[in-house]
Amino acid sequence: METVADIFGSKVFNLTTMKARLPKETYKSLVDTINNGTKLEPTVAEVVANAMKDWAIENGCTHYTHWFQPMTGVTAEKHDSFISPTDDGRVVMEFSGKELVMGEPDASSFPSGGLRATFEARGYTAWDPTSFAFIKDKTLCIPTTFFSYSGEVLDKKTPLLRSMEAINKEALRVLKYFDCDAPRVVSYVGPEQEYFLTDKELYEKRKDLMLTGRTLFGAPPAKGQELEDHYFGQIKERVSEYMKEVDEELWKLGVLAKTKHNEVAPAQHEVAPIFGTTNIATDHNQLTMEILKKVASHHGLVCLLHEKPYEGINGSGKHNNWSLGTTNGINLFKPGKKPLENKMFLLFLSAVIKAVDEYAALLRVAVATAGNDHRLGANEAPPAIVSIFLGDELTSVLKAIKNGETTVDSATSILKTGVDSLPVIRKDTTDRNRTSPFAFTGNRFEFRMPGSAQSISGINIVINTIVAEALSQFADALDAADDVHKCIDELIKDTIEKHERIIFNGNGYSDEWCEEAERRGLPNLKTTVDALPEFISDKAVAVFSKHNVFSPVEVEARYEIILEDYSKALHIEMLTMLEIAQQEILPACIKYSNDMAEGISMKKSVGVDVPSETALLKKISEYTGSLIDRTNALKAISEKVPEEPMEMAQYYKNTVIPAMNEVRSAADTLETLVGKEYWPFPTYTDLLYRI
Repeated sequence: METVADIFGSKVFNLTTMKARLPKETYKSLVDTINNGTKLEPTVAEVVANAMKDWAIENGCTHYTHWFQPMTGVTAEKHDSFISPTDDGRVVMEFSGKELVMGEPDASSFPSGGLRATFEARGYTAWDPTSFAFIKDKTLCIPTTFFSYSGEVLDKKTPLLRSMEAINKEALRVLKYFDCDAPRVVSYVGPEQEYFLTDKELYEKRKDLMLTGRTLFGAPPAKGQELEDHYFGQIKERVSEYMKEVDEELWKLGVLAKTKHNEVAPAQHEVAPIFGTTNIATDHNQLTMEILKKVASHHGLVCLLHEKPYEGINGSGKHNNWSLGTTNGINLFKPGKKPLENKMFLLFLSAVIKAVDEYAALLRVAVATAGNDHRLGANEAPPAIVSIFLGDELTSVLKAIKNGETTVDSATSILKTGVDSLPVIRKDTTDRNRTSPFAFTGNRFEFRMPGSAQSISGINIVINTIVAEALSQFADALDAADDVHKCIDELIKDTIEKHERIIFNGNGYSDEWCEEAERRGLPNLKTTVDALPEFISDKAVAVFSKHNVFSPVEVEARYEIILEDYSKALHIEMLTMLEIAQQEILPACIKYSNDMAEGISMKKSVGVDVPSETALLKKISEYTGSLIDRTNALKAISEKVPEEPMEMAQYYKNTVIPAMNEVRSAADTLETLVGKEYWPFPTYTDLLYRI
């Protein structure tokens, strides 16, 4: 029987496979490129391509593809076969170094934010050797970047790689003052992925789920999550079999899937990996979302990644656990036993505090989507106000530094269980705060605001860039300092004094925090439309440009794309709601009321008085009339959408969404009144519990 060790990475052209198949010098050169970013020579690419092709063919592949991440938020691929014709009418299987290194997909049909016109079709993909090639569906997939003929970036991977270079450069500038012999500094990520499952047969009867990813209608079920019995509960057999296959497929692709469990809401679950470098973790999270969806169909299920597929119960997020470390094994966010004396840790912690405070609005933009607007601030996820949770011990350490104190109580306490037979349990130095957007959790930061359907590239581009900027300013000060040790102390203390407003260890769900955050001057950007202008602010453009992450033109393009995506998502939801209301719900309600009226008429004709049924019929007729009026109002609103992008987005936020809520309110009330056999699609009870 195959073990996990046998199958892990079996579909990946990883270092083990490379070492076995490449000449020693070629392997050494490629590893140097992967680890240190040295230029890849064409002769090396040629040898690698041939070995990669042979390995892929041996594993059943007939095609290869440059697998890239355009601004759609999902992945893209164009498949080419390995075949090449011979003079005698046969074929041979070939794959050159040029084909490995560069591809040429059409760039005109992907989101570009105005960078490319429809007639300007040429685009290029370029191999990213730092992320291993893998096999999917009998095709060799080569991770690549994607950019236009004129050189502008059209993908999510390239700026992520640039941000990793920026933080490496600035972190090394700081580390040299700590006698830290680090060859390279890398950002690491472990993205926890939440998702919902529902029965495929039921899903296919819900037009809203199929077209928008969420339910636009649905009365609350009699039982929701109030018993708190689903979180970490026993996994249903059907779901367990699904999870087992997901794990196996991910392991074959080298994804370090570690944890799986039921989440808070009914039919909600989570899978979480072990930490990896941010670039590879991002690729792996894209694969994870793809595998979650693909494997679901094998079990008669559908995986829902929308942030809020069901109204009234918890939505799904993607907790982005982010850290910094050196390639020789030093975690820069490890406090040690005496954090007050660990100046290197304190300076890097200060960089994060400074970055998050100064660029809180930019972090909010990084998680801005129409779907995530349903989730943030809904007492199930962090608020839209960005703050940092540090826990009691680190907060005490920073307070001591601010006050000029030289000692702080950091003794580890023992958890008292009251049962002698249980082992000794030492408490962590910090509790966990589910309500905090940016929480320190021992040796890393957990950014809890991202939505479940998002690519984590944009999130980590921002985190890497703003922390690189803080480190850059620290490095400039250290470079100019006569007394480095004194300068380090001053930087730490100055950061605490100027940016302590961003630190909040309390309940982020409370109304009091909203009031307190306003007093502190922290931004509260509640929606995507509110947050987006921050992305093209002079401050944001400057920091992206300084660290060569985005050019001003690329910033503007991404702004246009996010704005357009927001409006498109709501436009589709609006049209879908109108279609369902007019073609499914209203006919069902009218038929039910007609049948009721006929029954009441028959009873009255034989002298039976039915006042309760008559009252119910009147109530249904009134709500049906209200639904007709509200649907007509939404239809009229749909015909007046402005064309200017920001005006359009504001119109959807301020006018369309409230009108949609009115339509839903009437329809959801009717669902509770109309007979189930008449209702045109599965209810929340069906979707959440029939798996």
